[in-house]
Amino acid sequence: MDFVIRQATADEYGTLGEITAHAYLRDGLLDFGEGDAYLGELRNVAKRAAAAEVVVAAADGRVLGGVTFVPSGGPMADIARPGEAEIRMLAVAREARGRGVGEALVRACVDRARAVEGCARVVLSTQRTMRTAHRLYERMGFARTPERDWNPLPELDDIMLLTYELTL
Repeated sequence: MDFVIRQATADEYGTLGEITAHAYLRDGLLDFGEGDAYLGELRNVAKRAAAAEVVVAAADGRVLGGVTFVPSGGPMADIARPGEAEIRMLAVAREARGRGVGEALVRACVDRARAVEGCARVVLSTQRTMRTAHRLYERMGFARTPERDWNPLPELDDIMLLTYELTL
């Protein structure tokens, strides 16, 4: 591994926000493109860091990607229940893909969850089209939980997020 995994610093928030926004935009993951309201959330790393732990992969002074780790009961949780941690907004810069950055970031979250007293599972949401991510999660032992799939925009019935969990 030619990169390190660590907590993001405030001076990296802007860079990570752009990496995350560009990853979602370029991969076609925002239903409304540049006009998608979620784009602002993806860019607002400072807001996430105030409510959860933001973890980055870095090499040679550059941020390669990041993820938001929400400990059990954290305010940034979308689907986590008591005793569960949640992974959110995983993104890797296009030029850093294929180097194991995404897997290392997910592993860092799993390790953090294991250190949280009473945490029994790690959960996450993903889009149907994120097939590479699905393969990563499944390879790491996450299992699909279709009974927890959900729609973040109930007024639009064609948006459904798939869910996964890993029992610790």
